[in-house]
Amino acid sequence: MSDPEFILGEFQRTLDERYRLSVPAEFVQQLGGEDADYILAKERPGCLSLWTAARWQSKLEQGVSLIESKMRAGKLDGRIAQVQMLGRLLSTRHRAVKLAGKGRLLIPEGFREFLQVPAGGEVMLVGAAVCVEIWEPQAWLKYLNARMPKFRKLFDHLSG
Repeated sequence: MSDPEFILGEFQRTLDERYRLSVPAEFVQQLGGEDADYILAKERPGCLSLWTAARWQSKLEQGVSLIESKMRAGKLDGRIAQVQMLGRLLSTRHRAVKLAGKGRLLIPEGFREFLQVPAGGEVMLVGAAVCVEIWEPQAWLKYLNARMPKFRKLFDHLSG
């Protein structure tokens, strides 16, 4: 499977009483369509991300492989507590999900609490270039307000 397109956009949506939300058709198409396999991941309190399974798996395997090679080389000796913490976070950070008809995504238990939005509440869906993020609106505004002043410098750095 090829990589998804560069994903951009911002949409407001409402979680229904069962914690489902409608992912905009533009995002579904850019990610790979309704029939694709997806991963939902915990990013930061108030934010989840939706990835194609292939892209997520590649990212995960690269990171795990690097840590395993450091373990084999003895570079993480004496740091077992940190390795265990990483394992715990990896074990609970992501879950395979499917999109139902019309791009509906069910936010699973354990992810709902992390998102911090009640049933019937509003969320912001944001294109984050390689994935779609689902934000609690106040967390999104706080994040945006802190980073928008640095936008021009970041854009120039990445595109220069």
